[in-house]
Amino acid sequence: MANLRSPRCHFFCAFLFLLLVQTQVLCSQTQYKVGDLDAWGIPTSANPQAYTKWSKYHAFKIGDSLLFLYPPSQDSVIQVTKQSYDSCNLKDPILYMNNGNSLFNITKPGEYFFTSGEPGHCEKKQKLYISVLSGNGSAAAYGPSALPETASSPSYPTVFGTIPQPPSSAPWLGFPLFITAVIASATWAIINGMM
Repeated sequence: MANLRSPRCHFFCAFLFLLLVQTQVLCSQTQYKVGDLDAWGIPTSANPQAYTKWSKYHAFKIGDSLLFLYPPSQDSVIQVTKQSYDSCNLKDPILYMNNGNSLFNITKPGEYFFTSGEPGHCEKKQKLYISVLSGNGSAAAYGPSALPETASSPSYPTVFGTIPQPPSSAPWLGFPLFITAVIASATWAIINGMM
């Protein structure tokens, strides 16, 4: 039996702890429903900055995804350039999504601009900006940094369809946990055999 007070055992425990922390960091991904309780739609007059406020209070990182829920017969989502976002130009979008359950996967750091694909909706503030920074994964909201704190936006009881699961585009995410278990077992066997 291994001596739990030995330096090798302490090293092993510290090594396992760091390996498990790394596994948690690699495997933590979040799917954000844009607007939280609200569906993707034109903000109310009581809360015209709904999407600016929403993005301000979320920290986006690589591997996260954005879920836009809306009635497909009435709306859509397009990813656009900063210039198109600022001018509400709906022509030549980078990405067009119109199925009512639109999932956008964040795959690299940078700025992302979205708006409704329906004419007139962007001018009514149905647009979203997020920033994904490399390293710490924090985000900033587009527009004024100090938004007035007002009542939260209303919630809508209707959910338009089921929430899709993110595609399994990264099957390696379960791999760190497997490697951690293999390394831990091998290291423990070596320590037990040497003592």
